[in-house]
Amino acid sequence: MKLLIFSDIHGSMPATTRLLTLAAEHQPTAVLLLGDILYHGPRNPPPEGYAPKEVATALSPLAKRIIAIKGNCDSEVDAMVLPFPLASDFSWLLDGTSRIFVTHGHRYGPETLPPLEEGDVLLFGHTHTPMAHTTASGVHLCNPGSLSMPKEDHPACYGMFEDSVFSVFTVADELYLQLDCA
Repeated sequence: MKLLIFSDIHGSMPATTRLLTLAAEHQPTAVLLLGDILYHGPRNPPPEGYAPKEVATALSPLAKRIIAIKGNCDSEVDAMVLPFPLASDFSWLLDGTSRIFVTHGHRYGPETLPPLEEGDVLLFGHTHTPMAHTTASGVHLCNPGSLSMPKEDHPACYGMFEDSVFSVFTVADELYLQLDCA
């Protein structure tokens, strides 16, 4: 299974255009959207190329391959205009021997772990900062960062999960972080 992973697009059309290009190049099994898809929220300024209606329309060709989690900035109205369902709070994915807990990160995250076992993966967004780390208890913490609004001096990033390896790439396709979750 090959997963292409994005979080915190926040209605940015340039970030969505890059997402579509990457999906065409990589042909993933699924595209994971870890929340905060259309709206920037009251704490953030609108990102470059803020166009939520256009973002919703542009994602339509990928609708059958998108697995999307509702973020803290996603609303009922967002769910009505998106061409794919939004799972609330979390979802589970199974990849061979890996159990992947997929969430936005505002309810479950590194500081508020769900009940996970050694070897499980917590895949989350919300912080806009990439992460690839294994805790002392053996839980893998994976965050792709954000293509539209990176924070803490990190570059714009996206993630990939393939063969139990989580990788974070910059918008220029340079490997930024990597973690073997096997």
